[in-house]
Amino acid sequence: MSAFSFTLQRGVTILHEASGTATENLKEEHRVIERMLRILTVACDKLENGEEVSPKVFMSAVDFIRTFADGCHHGKEEDVLFPMMEKRGFSRQAGPIGVMLMEHDQGRRFARVFAEAVEKYERGDKTAKQAIIQNARGYAQLLAQHIPKEDGILYPLADKVLGASDQKELLEKFEKIEKEKIGERRHHEYLNLVAKLEKELNIN
Repeated sequence: MSAFSFTLQRGVTILHEASGTATENLKEEHRVIERMLRILTVACDKLENGEEVSPKVFMSAVDFIRTFADGCHHGKEEDVLFPMMEKRGFSRQAGPIGVMLMEHDQGRRFARVFAEAVEKYERGDKTAKQAIIQNARGYAQLLAQHIPKEDGILYPLADKVLGASDQKELLEKFEKIEKEKIGERRHHEYLNLVAKLEKELNIN
């Protein structure tokens, strides 16, 4: 975040003044997204083992994916970071940015079918379980290999070509996206949601 950074320790969200770069902000968000991927994996394991999982768990995951992971996090990359990298000579169609955009679209396809299955499950349609498992796992596996590419390849490339003024501009635009996509200063609500779901599913 531009105004604030965060940590999540034992279910407690701690906000503190941010002093890092835009790419460090995105990496912090990756750590939260990875927690949700773990939640999805554990919830799917339970379904496969015949255990009951509250529809609210999956409904919360859908909201997180749509709003935090895609709308806010991917919005920052696609609407702000990638265009600035293009101005510094990177191609949007090829190379790292092209691959990331392709994988974002793949993730949205998994998320869309996952959300449709969750709606059926919430209405009591138990036949939707398999679609939930298949698409939640597909989404989790895709992002599990997508995130290291951004952390280890894309962001370091960005840091090499973006100066301090670029990073400052990115953070300012990130703040605007946060306000538009999820509402001002609402990151902590999604962080607390992650902690709540971890507790419900007994994830340490």
